[in-house]
Amino acid sequence: MNWFTADDYWLSRLVFQRALAAVYLVAFLTAALQFRALLGERGMLPIPRFVARIPFRRAPSLFHLHYSDRFFAGCAWTGAAVSAALLAGADSLLPLWAAILLWLVPWALYLSVVNVGQTWYAFGWESLLLETGFLAAFLGNDEVAPPIVVLFLLRWILFRVEFGAGLIKMRGDACWRQLTCLYYHHETQPMPGPLSWFFHHLPRPLHRAEVAANHVTQLVVPVLLFTPQPIASAAAALMIVTQLWLVLSGNFSWLNWITIVLALPALRIPGSAPSVPSAPLWYEVLVLTVAALLLFLSYHPVVNMISRRQVMNRSFDPLHLVNTYGAFGSVSRVRYEVVVEGTLDAVPREDSDWREYEFRGKPGDTRHWPRQFAPYHLRLDWLMWFAALSPGYAGDWFGGLVERLLENDRDTLRLLRRSPFPPDTPPRYVRARLFRYRYTTWRELRESGACWERTYVREYLPPTRLAAVARQS
Repeated sequence: MNWFTADDYWLSRLVFQRALAAVYLVAFLTAALQFRALLGERGMLPIPRFVARIPFRRAPSLFHLHYSDRFFAGCAWTGAAVSAALLAGADSLLPLWAAILLWLVPWALYLSVVNVGQTWYAFGWESLLLETGFLAAFLGNDEVAPPIVVLFLLRWILFRVEFGAGLIKMRGDACWRQLTCLYYHHETQPMPGPLSWFFHHLPRPLHRAEVAANHVTQLVVPVLLFTPQPIASAAAALMIVTQLWLVLSGNFSWLNWITIVLALPALRIPGSAPSVPSAPLWYEVLVLTVAALLLFLSYHPVVNMISRRQVMNRSFDPLHLVNTYGAFGSVSRVRYEVVVEGTLDAVPREDSDWREYEFRGKPGDTRHWPRQFAPYHLRLDWLMWFAALSPGYAGDWFGGLVERLLENDRDTLRLLRRSPFPPDTPPRYVRARLFRYRYTTWRELRESGACWERTYVREYLPPTRLAAVARQS
């Protein structure tokens, strides 16, 4: 080790880079497979309409220069291909300067997507992937040992992710301070996983112990990332174990996985470091300049983090270089779901033949057991959870969803698990109703085979036909 590089972290860097490339790959596949219905030229929130009113300086994106569905698909699949190449180790075959540029390609492409993604991309893990991906570009390849300052800044991101999440919990919902939030969380989280039902039915003393352990992991352990080894490695390993526990308990897109990836460079993985020459001067100057910029941009995220009015998941620059994070500052006590139905009847009545649309991840059919989708992100399903919390969260896109269901739009139906109507027979009317969902008990599960029990609450959207939606839009 010299003043600039850390030879004994070369294997940690290698594992980190391959794991990050895998997350990039999932993110680009998600974009490529879902964009047409969500953001395409005929999508619910079309990108051309967005770029027409939002200037480039506020949301830098390639799509300000040109947009077509074919061009978006090309960018997304290019990002996937470059991510796959990085996963296979293509950067190690290139000169150092070319490897840096190669790593900046998926960052620039995904930044272009996020900055025009609107509500569909308003999640903290989007900014987290961009911040991590930008910094990873300067971590080097086999021509140089990992720069110490970049390793430090990766720990700085991980610290803000965990510590920010811990602070927002302590300042937010009282159930976090009372250690009772997990009485409800597994049942009311945005998208339950296949084991969430079992997590919910764990004994309450264990739930309280989980919350207490979470506070330690998020408020105490992150500080240990900046201590000497092996303490820093132990802290990172504990964070990884905690994140794997969260992976088992729900579907949180790639939030848990990118957090695990961030913990990898803090681990000093045993292995013989290859003999590499000293870092070239231009590389040292470049890395130190980038580090100085990122530390300067950390001012606002730090002020937000220590503020009593802390906000979650906020970007302070249009390039998403340094952001603030946090999740579940408040926890819902009751789960509501919007159930969307259609009918072929010419006159919609309560006793009409209403047929329910089934989503891939969000609860619907009470007998349908949740599946594991994460790290893949079902964007429509996640937004449906917010729509159930308040119609205001769905005001800009729910009408577009209904319109496309009335048209039997092929791209929209691909986002669903099942449509109740044949492709050539669209419904005449679509409606939405709000239900309260709860997990069944062990006894109810044995008797009925249903993991959910639901109760009608109220009408969410009255029966609507295509002409009515067109007038509203």
